[in-house]
Amino acid sequence: MSPASLLRPPLVTIAAALLAPAADLPTEWIDADTGHRVVRLSREDGTQSLYFHQNAYSADGKYLIVTTRGGGISTINLATREIKALVPGPVSVLVTGHKTGDVYYTKRQSPPGSTPAGATVYAANPATGATREVVQLPPGRFVSSLNADETLLLGSYVDGADLTRPAPIRPPAGNSQFGQPNYEATGPDGKPMTFADAKDLRLHNSLMAIRAGAPRVLFTVNTKSGELKEVFREHEWLGHLQFSPTDPNLIMFCHEGTWHEVDRIWTIRTDGSGLRKIHARTMNMEIAGHEFFSSDGKTIWYDLQTPRGQVFWLAGYDIATGKRTWYHLERNEWSVHFNVSADGQLFAGDGGDSEMVARAPDGKWIYLFRPQPVPDVAGIKTANAENLITPGFFQSERLVNLSRHDYRLEPNVTFSPDGKWIIFRSNMLGPVHVFAVEIAKSAAK
Repeated sequence: MSPASLLRPPLVTIAAALLAPAADLPTEWIDADTGHRVVRLSREDGTQSLYFHQNAYSADGKYLIVTTRGGGISTINLATREIKALVPGPVSVLVTGHKTGDVYYTKRQSPPGSTPAGATVYAANPATGATREVVQLPPGRFVSSLNADETLLLGSYVDGADLTRPAPIRPPAGNSQFGQPNYEATGPDGKPMTFADAKDLRLHNSLMAIRAGAPRVLFTVNTKSGELKEVFREHEWLGHLQFSPTDPNLIMFCHEGTWHEVDRIWTIRTDGSGLRKIHARTMNMEIAGHEFFSSDGKTIWYDLQTPRGQVFWLAGYDIATGKRTWYHLERNEWSVHFNVSADGQLFAGDGGDSEMVARAPDGKWIYLFRPQPVPDVAGIKTANAENLITPGFFQSERLVNLSRHDYRLEPNVTFSPDGKWIIFRSNMLGPVHVFAVEIAKSAAK
């Protein structure tokens, strides 16, 4: 996406955008509070970008992969803004392959309520639209990640589950337009809980049931032969399955649940060796989560709070050396999800509302972060400095005002392949759409 290509649509202010009819939403404006250019990339209401750690870009950097309201997949040409339907829905997109650039997705082979026949994994070329079948999965087996050389898929299942029973017909989520269910609960004082607290209670109850039930199993599927191999099993809620973007045999996964009662972040090799806990808690109510790999696969980054809701960091763990780097954030800068540029020089965050873990009074922004080290005073190092955490802090810049955004939809920021834009999804204009904000501040008035 070049700056020149973004000058074609007329510029409007955010105020004018909010007054526009739903069928005539603006395609571009300068954010009056930040001076940054914002572009609406999608045209169909309900279009969404992918989750923050899913690779959503073609290998050549030309295409952004998005999902449509009907559960299909489309491509957006980042240079021309041309949108093309790639796969009709309903399907579940997995990731864009790092090697071929094909978009991998699964399609359920049995309708809800019928005896499951298993899902099939396909891959579609974003440039040509050509689709190929990759592998058929047995009933009850689903995958959610693809390794760097596209030879293995990764999934989890419940051991002992009856895979011959018909799949249940699930009612639509209460907040289906926001991508997650309606979390509602009453606290001990008889008052309704906030959305975030009700979600934590639901996570805790689910975790207790899982720990008391059958073991969960991590498994891989060979994309050529279809061979399934068990990697690891335990009585924990396994989630956020991710392959390293560069090491085809390194897996990262998490223990789901309320973050202050789980040791969340783990890595393991595809042969089941090398199980490693990435962060060890040192105080009560310390939490770590929403983990993701750097583009070069050398670092794991994650949200760290010491303790929860009070002191905020983005923490980095060097996989080869174990060296740790922590960047401090202010309360308003805490974000639901963070991300890092391909060169590792910049970070981004999607902010959060006042009911979330940071209780930020003014946190509804898309942020750009420039990491700054904390220097040694007078150049004098502590004797064992190399064995200690390297501290730093973020210099933040606000890019987009999200005061009208409902955070039940998570914006999920990512950097464009050329490093000049931050892509996110938002309902700030009403319907859900995909947007890009230019990192360089606009000269336009």
